[in-house]
Amino acid sequence: MLLDDDIVLVISNAPDLLLAKRIAHVLVEDGLAACVNLGAPVLSVYRWQGQIEGADEIPMWIKTTSGRQDAVIQALGRLHPYDVPEILVVPVLGGHAAYLDWVRQEAAGKPLDKEDKRV
Repeated sequence: MLLDDDIVLVISNAPDLLLAKRIAHVLVEDGLAACVNLGAPVLSVYRWQGQIEGADEIPMWIKTTSGRQDAVIQALGRLHPYDVPEILVVPVLGGHAAYLDWVRQEAAGKPLDKEDKRV
């Protein structure tokens, strides 16, 4: 069982870069994630409603805490256009202590002050 401050990686994707950027900004601005990495487009091949499909997608790697993962999943469900978006939660077993502390601090659920000039 994970503790609320254990780090998790939420893996998802978006159908295009514009939406991936929007999702990333919302998650970070709302204090749900410390960081979201957007990857280069990949081809996903899958079966949907009995048909083999293929689509270009933008991978997203979302760093957050176990305590925030449900809020991240809810936000992804709300922001994502797919009926069944890929959302996987992977526990982080270790890493650079200072980075893990930073993720905990940033994903503490404190939305970014809109006056903050970093954004």
